Amino acid sequence: MNGARFIAESFKALGVSHVFFMDAILRPTLVEMEALGITRVLAHSEKSAAYMADGYARISNRVGVCMAQSVGAANLAAGLQDARLHRAPLVALTGRKEPMLRYRNAYQEVDHTALFTPMTKATMDVAEARELPHLLAQAFRMAADGSPGPVHLDLNGLGGEILEKGEVARPVLPDPALGSLPRHRPVAPPAVIAAAAERLAQAERPVLVVGAGAIQAGAQAEVLRLAEGARIPVATSLGGRTIIPTTHPLHIGTVGTYSAPPGNRLVHEADLVIFIGCHAGDQPTNAYTVPAQGTAIIQIDLDGQEIGRNYPDTTGVWGCPKQAVADLAGAVTSRDCWGDWAAHVGQVVGDWRAEMAPLRCADATPVTVERLCQEVSDALPENGVLVADTGYSGIWTATMLELPHPGQSYLRAAGSLGWAFPAALGAQCGAPERPVVCFSGDGAFYYHLSELETQRRWNIPVVTVINNNSGFGQGTPKVASFYEGREGGSPEEINRFGPTDFAALAREFGVEGIRVEDPADLGPVLRQAIAARKPVLIDVVTDIHPRAPEAWNPPMG
Repeated sequence: MNGARFIAESFKALGVSHVFFMDAILRPTLVEMEALGITRVLAHSEKSAAYMADGYARISNRVGVCMAQSVGAANLAAGLQDARLHRAPLVALTGRKEPMLRYRNAYQEVDHTALFTPMTKATMDVAEARELPHLLAQAFRMAADGSPGPVHLDLNGLGGEILEKGEVARPVLPDPALGSLPRHRPVAPPAVIAAAAERLAQAERPVLVVGAGAIQAGAQAEVLRLAEGARIPVATSLGGRTIIPTTHPLHIGTVGTYSAPPGNRLVHEADLVIFIGCHAGDQPTNAYTVPAQGTAIIQIDLDGQEIGRNYPDTTGVWGCPKQAVADLAGAVTSRDCWGDWAAHVGQVVGDWRAEMAPLRCADATPVTVERLCQEVSDALPENGVLVADTGYSGIWTATMLELPHPGQSYLRAAGSLGWAFPAALGAQCGAPERPVVCFSGDGAFYYHLSELETQRRWNIPVVTVINNNSGFGQGTPKVASFYEGREGGSPEEINRFGPTDFAALAREFGVEGIRVEDPADLGPVLRQAIAARKPVLIDVVTDIHPRAPEAWNPPMG
């Protein structure tokens, strides 16, 4: 068969239900995909296509696919940053100049290898159609295995047309298992589990810090069993949020730079930290200070290269987090002091929640973001998916928005502002039966608001909630501080914009838009929008000056 048909049939065999792309790439292949029942989602920018594939991959645990022609490759590469940082399995395809046109100042010629190398696990050149059977399979294999991440295939031809026309003499389709995260992972041996259990038994104040790797491994039940059986409190990175319900008595909350005050304080008090599927980077460790250097560490991870990278006194458990946590739960006996420690944790967290309660139910206008978070939490169904942007959207939703049901999911931007809206569209494609709610600030939503047209065109029933404060709220105090002692000046030029009525804008795109200024309207509007299962944007007018909860920092020295 020709290359176009082989790529389409390979995607079908791998379980790819949607591809996200910018024209013009693999057009004959897209035609073949239609015949095979694969949905082809045309986006309005390459970054949007990458973010859609990212959201699709994270919620479905299948490999997401995004594509762009040669001139759009740089934009597509930039869009892979979030998937790389979060460890989401993606395969990105681009066209490139054919060999006789390279290095000759040809139109649209840029070296793609240099662009994609820092954003991917691998970037591979595909020169001939006969290479497709092994390189396509290898791209999916690498994307999903170990620490997942994006893989790039650079296809011969501006839009890959040379490969499409070429002949695949032996069209052996990829193993369907390569299309999703592995079901069978390396198993941590009993001796390693025993060593971890022995070290845990010596602790008086242990705590779990759980990351995205545990979510990817489906270790929710195992982590809850360990926590409840041994009475060990649970903190999470943002990517590990929903590993257990956030209202569970043992749940500390997020830890690190996007943490409510009790999170960092309590993890810092621990005398042993068990990292589970968490790479312990600077964000979940508050710049490597929580836990403090020198704290006893057990680190459970599928990627052995991550174990001990940032904390040297580490007992490593290299293997599947799901299996390792289950085995550790069976090898450990709770100590009386752990119960006292868990009670202390519950008291600290409970006191802080009680302190925040008046803000969660405040009737003030503009609407408080705490009230907005509470209403979203109350309205999100038991199987709902919350997709949050970075910056203040990440902090607000990590600290003030509860996810109390085991069937709920939380996806967050790993740093790319504007990620959430297109990612939410992709997540809805990856989990069509689940309600998806996007939480974004207005500054983030401006990035890809053109995808409202994509949402309408495909009738993607995401409910988008805009925290509309007419500026970048997170940096407002810092900008103001730089003007202290100066006469005059215009600090608002640095981080203020708008005001914009996004509800009216959504209606112009054919999406239902609702503007909310009275907090009493929030709950009914959210519930009705989610229940309607259609595209809806809710524009909530808030104030830029109130501050999100700030992380606790250890004392200096």
